[in-house]
Amino acid sequence: MSNAPALFIGLMSGTSLDGVDGVLVRMSADTWETLGHAHTPFPATLREALLNLNTPGGNELHEAALASQALAVVYAQIVQQLCEEQDVLATEVQAIGAHGQTVRHRPELGYTLQLNQPALLAELTGIDVVADFRSRDVAAGGQGAPLVPAFHQSVFGQSDRTVVVVNIGGMSNISILRPNRPPLGFDCGPGNALLDAWCELHTGQAFDANGEWGAGGEVHEDWLHDALQEPFFALPPPKSTGRDLFNRRWLTQWLASHGQTDGPQADPQLARDVQATLCELSARAISLAIATHAAEAQDVIVCGGGALNADLMRRLSEQLPGMRVAPSDAWGMAATQVEAAAFAWLAWAHVNRQPGNVPEVTGARGPRVLGALYPAR
Repeated sequence: MSNAPALFIGLMSGTSLDGVDGVLVRMSADTWETLGHAHTPFPATLREALLNLNTPGGNELHEAALASQALAVVYAQIVQQLCEEQDVLATEVQAIGAHGQTVRHRPELGYTLQLNQPALLAELTGIDVVADFRSRDVAAGGQGAPLVPAFHQSVFGQSDRTVVVVNIGGMSNISILRPNRPPLGFDCGPGNALLDAWCELHTGQAFDANGEWGAGGEVHEDWLHDALQEPFFALPPPKSTGRDLFNRRWLTQWLASHGQTDGPQADPQLARDVQATLCELSARAISLAIATHAAEAQDVIVCGGGALNADLMRRLSEQLPGMRVAPSDAWGMAATQVEAAAFAWLAWAHVNRQPGNVPEVTGARGPRVLGALYPAR
């Protein structure tokens, strides 16, 4: 394993479908420096195509192939932007770690599917690409997710106390970092996915900026109680989830059980009440996971888009009295950069033949080198 610092780029487009984040880092086995960050929203047509591919539909193979190519083009634009802004040549970057876009996640059936076209990305950028990180863990009997706890340990782990890192994207997941022990982690449930779907339906906005719309609503405790009866919440880890479960269909069925529809509401206040209840659901799912599996934690570090939702952060703090809940910015890494940085780290691990998974997290039969390499030349 080389210990000389090298440049890597990490690319992440998560289940929130808000776009692509990229980071350029210089790293080695024991050093880390973030040099640049870039973000671009998905074009509306690509976002719609990716969202549609989360559920069965017609002509899926063709639509998935086209979406994968379009995604690679967006990835390449982010890479070009990072290199230009930091005055870095493509030949100076050792590899790109590209997560791809998850459209199906069924580890219980032995597969997980992240749309991507890494060969095209290598061709467009002239940089080696490491992709398809989750499949190797699934092949070894694991969940293929979450893959970020090892990275969280390297960046946020403390030698004297337990720390929990919460990533809130479309779904939410936690990493439990205890001194001198392997990290633990698992998916908690919905993060932003249901919130964003409801907000877009009723306001026309892709997300509830700062949580202000939902903050004006009232939580319906009986609705919340029923939502928390979803069997996923009671499953022991290792566990993972995605839009295969928490999607528009789930939302429709949950509302129908309370005599409501997911169409436009005649009562605008009722629509805000639903948003507030969904926000509380995300906060409760996370806090329940932390209270059950890491009650001794003193610090809760929040990253992902959910860290920008003040209403969600407030609810999370209220559910975790005695713990310090703060965005990862306070710990030296912007909340919107953490996941992309994790895939730069996973690309480094692949290049250096280091395991990227944590068997205690995913349930895999052992440590595995993750990803597949697509050389630029």
